[in-house]
Amino acid sequence: MKKDYVHGYSDRESIRLEDQAECLSEILHHDSNFPQKSLILEAGCGVGAQTKIVAPKNPDSKLISIDISEDSLKKAKETIVSQEIGNVEFQHGNIFDLQFPDEYFDHVFVCFVLEHLPDPLRALSALKRVLKSGGTITLIEGDHGSTYFYPESNFAQKAINALVKLQSGNGGNALIGRQLYPLLVTAGFKNCTVSPRMVYVDSSRPALVSGFTKNTFIAMIEGVREKAVRDSVIDKEEIDKGISDLYLTTQDDGVFCYTFFKGVGYK
Repeated sequence: MKKDYVHGYSDRESIRLEDQAECLSEILHHDSNFPQKSLILEAGCGVGAQTKIVAPKNPDSKLISIDISEDSLKKAKETIVSQEIGNVEFQHGNIFDLQFPDEYFDHVFVCFVLEHLPDPLRALSALKRVLKSGGTITLIEGDHGSTYFYPESNFAQKAINALVKLQSGNGGNALIGRQLYPLLVTAGFKNCTVSPRMVYVDSSRPALVSGFTKNTFIAMIEGVREKAVRDSVIDKEEIDKGISDLYLTTQDDGVFCYTFFKGVGYK
């Protein structure tokens, strides 16, 4: 059974997810296009941060977006209604217990979900059941092991490693991006491809400095600070120094790099 979402369900986390989706829209979703008239399952839609990007890119298709959190679904609905997006239907649902017939969807879309699941392979098998023969599954995940930055800092790396350990202890895997290809193949999908989507940030890209380095990545570390210290994953002084050093990467001479992975497989 999935444990609690490691980042929590606070308003601050909702804002972080929105910032992440907006600043990475072109990098992650320039090719998130499906054939017209498709029925698409978005599994684990959360607060709708990705939904509001993918749905308008596919106006002639319909998304059924599910999530296990009723609170997240409520926020997602409010977002979609406020933006007058009319091709999304929200449902409460569990990836491990999908209430849809076999081969019901033309395509399946999963973004930033597998990293939080204790058994991603079982999740892919469940999603494969409801996917039509010849349909595709699209997965997008990050990999915290892909992070590198300047100025270098052992404390910053320790802070990142603390999140990796915390997520592992919570039943997830913050390094899952590198595993998308073997997961797809093991789950029995065909013609699988994975493309890395690097986010490179320096001071010449102020929108990414703010939207990604500060408001997405560092905010993610800050969001788990108390839990990491409470669970004795890292000392308070170490994580505070690590966060402080991560902010140095946002200065005029700083650099921050992170890689996401987008995988596609066919049933």
